[in-house]
Order: sequence, then structure tokens, then C-alpha cells
Amino acid sequence: MKALFIGHPYIDVTFLTDKMPTRDEKKLGDGYEVGIGGNSVVAGFAMAKWKIDTTIMMPLAKDWLGRMMEDMAESYNIKLITRDVKRSSLSLILPNDDKRAIVRCRDNDYQSNFPEVDLNGCELIHFDGHQPNNTLKYAKKAKELGILTSLDGGTVRDNTEQVLPYIDVAMVSEDFCKKLNKSPDETIDYLKTFAVKVAGVTLGNKGCVFEHDGKRISLPAIPVAKEKIIDSTGAGDIFHGAYCYSYLTHKSWSWKEHFTYASCASALAIQKMGAAASIPNKEEIEKLYNSL
Repeated sequence: MKALFIGHPYIDVTFLTDKMPTRDEKKLGDGYEVGIGGNSVVAGFAMAKWKIDTTIMMPLAKDWLGRMMEDMAESYNIKLITRDVKRSSLSLILPNDDKRAIVRCRDNDYQSNFPEVDLNGCELIHFDGHQPNNTLKYAKKAKELGILTSLDGGTVRDNTEQVLPYIDVAMVSEDFCKKLNKSPDETIDYLKTFAVKVAGVTLGNKGCVFEHDGKRISLPAIPVAKEKIIDSTGAGDIFHGAYCYSYLTHKSWSWKEHFTYASCASALAIQKMGAAASIPNKEEIEKLYNSL
């Protein structure tokens, strides 16, 4: 194992339609995609697609959707570390330009604990906060072992302040900022009080802002023509997976270069439907990166 991702999985059903039916109406959609979802899970699938030895720690149900998740992980050569739940979690997603509406059903009634994970050979652990006890446990272990820790801060959680002292790279969302009632710059200042090495905020189609080694940098998003945008689902997760990949494979690069690489991956992802289905090939990302 070179990289460990800890999070909560979904089976995503994404469909395209210009109108949602109500009452007894019926509507023929314009297309659909069924695949994996979940912040760290999609990031882990991206890492595995790009040929990094990847393990994902997630709850998993013994139902047909759970078997679908296992089959997809096997096809990506991903090792799963699981704890039991009764039912798989499901997302219904309706894209709309660079936004999307989501209905989620999630089972957090865990029937077992995760088994212990040997971190020998691990170089990076990425968290999304959905497994709070294990997030704190493995963030602490990683700190002791000198393993890089990365946090996708989608929102402020109950133990966020406990976890942050053990995080090296914290890239949080605008929702995270809103929960704190802070601007992106104020949120970066807040993250730096926990000695986070790389602190930043993702801003969707406005790019991102981050600080490393005392330098605050704003990166614009890679421009994509509106008519090419199909589905933004998973683009942020792919962004996280891409900077993790870049960190592991481009050791001499700066964090500005890592995040630019990740922005290229996101720009390509929003031009396809679905989360896993929109993970671009390395060659596509490198071509776009080298064209900048």
C-alpha cells in the first residue's frame, strides 16, 4: 500500500434531464451513469486509475450494491478495508451546468469496527472526515510515522479541531468557511493556527487559494466553455486525488504545481458524466497541464 483513503462510499446514479417530473408525470431522460461516489472514495479510485497502489477504508454492506462496489474496486486493483453496515448508501444526482442537485440515503449504523491496518510502505493518507474515530486514529499514527496526511474538509465536523493538528495538507470547501462564518482568507488563517503545512480553500469555478511556507497564492480554475460542462459531480474529489497523486509522483514540484495539475484533472472531469466515469487518464491531464 502506497496510499490509504478513508471515507464513506456511495453508489451514484446520475441522470440528465431538462425537467424533473412531479406527481404522475413521466419524463424521458437524456442519459445516465451508475458508479461509485463519496469524497475520499472517488479520490482513491482516481489514484488507483493512475496506477498508484491504493487501499480504501470504508463501510460496506453485504447487498447487491455492496457487491457492485467490490467488483469496481477489484477492477481498479484497489484493496478494501471494510466495516459492516446493513444497507449500501445511495446518491441520486441531477447535474445542472456546473451545479448539481443530490439526494442521498446513507447508513451510518455500523455493525462492526475496522480491522487494524498496517501502514508499512504507506506514503500518504487522505481523509474526508466521514469516519471520525478512524480519521483521528490514523492521522495520529501517520504523524508519528512521517506519512503525509491530507484532508478534504467538506464541512466542519465534531472532531475537526482534534484532527487538524495532525494534518499536513488541508484543502477545505466554501461550506467549511461558511460553517466558521469566515472568509476564505480568514479560514486559511484559522487552519494555520493548527500548524497545517499547506492550508487552502477550494472555490469551485473560481479556482482555489492556499498558503504554503508563508506565501499565499490564488490559482484560477482552468477555463472550460459552458457548453462543454456536463456534470461537476466528483470533480472536487478528483481534484484531491490528483494533488495527492502529483505529490507522490512529482517530488520536485511545488504545491502550486500540484494544485495546477489537480485543477487540470477537475477541468477534464466536468466534461463527462458521473464521478468514477469522469476520472481522466494521466495522458489527458498531462497534455492539458503542458499546454498552460
